Amino acid sequence: MRRSLNASALRLGAVLLLSLAPAAAAQTNPLWTQEKVKNYLPHMTVPEVRDFLTRSDMVLIPVASLEQHGNHLPIGTDYLNGVEQAKLVAQRADVLVAPILLPGQSPYHMGFEGTITLPSSLVQKVYVEAVKSLIAHGFKRFLIMNAHGGNRAITTFIVDRINQETAGIAVDLGAVAGPFRDRSLMASVPTPPPDVLDRHGGTPETSSSLYLMPTLVDMDAAVPAEVTMPAHLEAMLPDVLAGDPTALAVFLAEGLKDESTGKGTSSAAMSSTGVWGTRDPAEATLERGRVATEVMVDAAVAFIERWNELRPPGS
Repeated sequence: MRRSLNASALRLGAVLLLSLAPAAAAQTNPLWTQEKVKNYLPHMTVPEVRDFLTRSDMVLIPVASLEQHGNHLPIGTDYLNGVEQAKLVAQRADVLVAPILLPGQSPYHMGFEGTITLPSSLVQKVYVEAVKSLIAHGFKRFLIMNAHGGNRAITTFIVDRINQETAGIAVDLGAVAGPFRDRSLMASVPTPPPDVLDRHGGTPETSSSLYLMPTLVDMDAAVPAEVTMPAHLEAMLPDVLAGDPTALAVFLAEGLKDESTGKGTSSAAMSSTGVWGTRDPAEATLERGRVATEVMVDAAVAFIERWNELRPPGS
């Protein structure tokens, strides 16, 4: 009798396992959270790209970085914010968003764990080669969007190389969208006074991150940095904060540079947290980030519309 009961139990267990198998097989990656985004190349199929090319020949490419952003922002801040801004532009203007690289040129942040930096020559080469691939598929116009201040010269060089060496036509989106920015809207948002240094990882970047990637911002870890810098830079800081363009140019020419230069201005040499500023990042607000993003997106869309008027797709 006991043997018969055991056999029955085994058969029942096997039936239960078989009945549960389809449910287990139907489960998908529990970490997957993405929804398909229109005009975002990594999400698109070949037929969708082919269809896009019947409407537009324009590509938006963020040029970003993978670098420290203090204790409260992720290493991928520039990449993620840049890609999210580009996606927002693409929902209103028919442009393809094509992210190419996560890292950029960030040698001055190497004193903090997690930063990845590439030589400027390699960064620009990768982007130019990527553009050549897109040109081969029929794309003609390229909006190069700098998402990391340290890539400014690289972005300029990428644009020039595309225009000088390929059949493509490229512009620096930050530069060409400038005249379309609604500065009065940005001025309507309460912001801290410009009386202290507030740059890399500070309240502007934190505010944008609160809007663009809120789940990755750890405001509990946001603390004011202790900042030190060479005496001559400290002496010119009041003129920088007062808006003197010459002082700012000279200040940035020396500030935040690779340790190997001997300037003593790498992020690790100047900042206790990696944030280049003494303002408390906790003063950042989501509203400030929302308005800053909307101003940027509106300006980008306005430029794209004007470019399409001057040179319609396919012309």
